[in-house]
Amino acid sequence: MADLFASGRLVDLIFVLVVLEAAFLLVYWHRAGRGVAPLDLLPNLCAGAFLLLALRATLAGGGWMQASGCLAAAGLAHLADLHRRWRK
Repeated sequence: MADLFASGRLVDLIFVLVVLEAAFLLVYWHRAGRGVAPLDLLPNLCAGAFLLLALRATLAGGGWMQASGCLAAAGLAHLADLHRRWRK
């Protein structure tokens, strides 16, 4: 189990689960017309995905620039999510 953490493979598995979750929710929304609209869902999932990529970069020894870029992208996605949800 420690090797899964150290190698970053656990993050890869979680990332695949996030992609599958997004696909399921988008297909469900398109077919049933219920659930979370894609424009409301994607910024939130992107923020989480970029955080996972930052963790993966750190665990795999990708360097601070790669991790910082992923963190910056996560922050931008988070701001986009807040902008969509903010009530006037």
